[in-house]
Amino acid sequence: MAFVITSPCMEEKSGECVEVCPVDCIEEGKDMFYIDPDICIDCGACEAVCPVEAIYMEDEVPEEEQKFIEINQKFFEDR
Repeated sequence: MAFVITSPCMEEKSGECVEVCPVDCIEEGKDMFYIDPDICIDCGACEAVCPVEAIYMEDEVPEEEQKFIEINQKFFEDR
């Protein structure tokens, strides 16, 4: 199970998560950042530094943000 970036990133897109990721699994998209679930090691470093609290473990994503699980997966499938 990987971490998922949700809607608050779309308005912030600050990038601290990219800087702290030890396995470089976070990629920048047009509107927000995305976490590659195949590379993520679930360390939580990104979650701890996100200034807008946009990052959650996949099984802890709030109900209203659930669509971002699929959006994140689709980002990596479409490459």
